[in-house]
Amino acid sequence: MKVAFIVGEFPVLSETFIINQITGLLDRGYSVDIYADCPGDWSKLHGDVIAYNLRSRTHYLPEVPSNLFWRAIKGGGLLAKRLMQAPGETLRSLNFVKYGEPALSLWLLYTLIPHFAQRYDIIHCQFGTVSFRGMAFQTINAPTAKLLTMFRGQDISRFIQLKGPHIYDRLFQVGDYFLANCKFFQQRAIELGCPPDKIRVHGSGLDCSRFPFQARNLPSNGSVRVATVGRLVDKKGIEYAIRAIAKCRQTYPKLEYWIIGEGPLRSSFEQLIESLNLSENVKLLGKKSQEELIALLQQTHLFVAPSVTASDGDQDAPVNVLKEAMAMGLPVISTFHGGIPELVEDGISGFLVPERDAAAIAAKLRYLIDHPERWPAMGQAGRAFVEKHYDLSDLNDRLAELYQQLAASVPRSPATVLLPTS
Repeated sequence: MKVAFIVGEFPVLSETFIINQITGLLDRGYSVDIYADCPGDWSKLHGDVIAYNLRSRTHYLPEVPSNLFWRAIKGGGLLAKRLMQAPGETLRSLNFVKYGEPALSLWLLYTLIPHFAQRYDIIHCQFGTVSFRGMAFQTINAPTAKLLTMFRGQDISRFIQLKGPHIYDRLFQVGDYFLANCKFFQQRAIELGCPPDKIRVHGSGLDCSRFPFQARNLPSNGSVRVATVGRLVDKKGIEYAIRAIAKCRQTYPKLEYWIIGEGPLRSSFEQLIESLNLSENVKLLGKKSQEELIALLQQTHLFVAPSVTASDGDQDAPVNVLKEAMAMGLPVISTFHGGIPELVEDGISGFLVPERDAAAIAAKLRYLIDHPERWPAMGQAGRAFVEKHYDLSDLNDRLAELYQQLAASVPRSPATVLLPTS
């Protein structure tokens, strides 16, 4: 079976969930190609990108400018190039009589691959935001393939606030099936118009064998190290964890907080750390590979994932790094946010607190530091939950089964395929 993954950027170090699905399908004998709008950072890679030589499977499509003026200007140059390569196919992509607005808006031209010979069974859009590319790819390159779209977070939260509640109307009409990585986003998609019988929850899996379990105990010198992993952006709520550390520092002077990740708020956090006199306690460690991340988490005792709903509406699903921390035996503190309560059992594998509540985070940190006897049981509970609900091999088996069912279903006429006007 041949599968085309549609993504916005590739590779992305933090998007291990996409790499895990690709390699899982390759291990099961599937043929997988990756189509992206733009290149990611090839200088710092997940080990499987190298091991499976995913570069050879990656293709970059011309990025579609959101500004219609620049889309037309750049489209002129692309049109000239495509007419030289494949005049008949290029003119077909501009056939507005047959395809309507998708042809007029140049989506088909920007997605056309001249002399395309692949026959894909499945087109898998890895985010709702790339489903527009996926619909164009299906229409102009692979009209017999089934279209599957997965909602993962910002595509069903921030993007909706930005584009409006009807942005996916045509996708819900023509898409063959949909996945959401948690119940929270599944319900959101249904509220937006996704047919309830065409969507199910499919979590992002984890290969727990890569994340060694380690029971956590309080060091004899009383030094406690807390970690957060994530991009330095608003929705990760890292500001509130920093403020919580400030509230705890006087009682626990040996408390140390590692922030692992990179992003646009780094300078803001540096200023906050300095203003709170936390330079000795809080360290910004930057972006790390998965192997480096595991090594760092092995040196920590507690994990904080203080996710919040960002000002632009962006929300999190059950965060992958939170699963990784739980798999490694770390008691966790997170928030009542998005899909996170589906992962963290409050009071069992860790604690949940309200969003943007530094005082509540501090209170749970104090409790855990004062009650280290609870750490091993919480760590065991977290590991067991991740193994039961997010086993990567099991989830990849289920994905492969879904592909088989979709491929075997009654084909839809290419003439019924519609595209959004965005």
